[in-house]
Amino acid sequence: MMKKFCIAIVAALPLFVSGQCFAQEQQEPPTVTEMAATEAERLERLLNLEYWQVFYVDSTLQHDFQAMKDELEALQSAKVSNSSMYIAVQDKWMSKIDSTYMKLFTGEQWKAYLKSGAAKQQKARNKRKAQSEGGK
Repeated sequence: MMKKFCIAIVAALPLFVSGQCFAQEQQEPPTVTEMAATEAERLERLLNLEYWQVFYVDSTLQHDFQAMKDELEALQSAKVSNSSMYIAVQDKWMSKIDSTYMKLFTGEQWKAYLKSGAAKQQKARNKRKAQSEGGK
């Protein structure tokens, strides 16, 4: 009886291990390059971007996402626990991205971008900025 139990455990172990490896692969966060490419493709479809616009969007996102990630990691390394500081870094870089988009997109594309949820995000960033400046 014990022998059959051990055989069943040994037979099931590779399935468990491969399942764990698969789960770990899915849990890994995407790289900056992958995030930038995914967002550039989304905007290309949403806004019907020209090839050169996709290139600039992807380049902007790769640079700005990396810079934002670096700043957030620096806060984390310094063991900063104030969540508003993390949010301020994200807001800063998202505002820079929007500023670049405004230069790259046509008027029609910009309006469509804002309607896709960007206007709501901008409003929330501006509200947080006003509150932080008012609180100083």
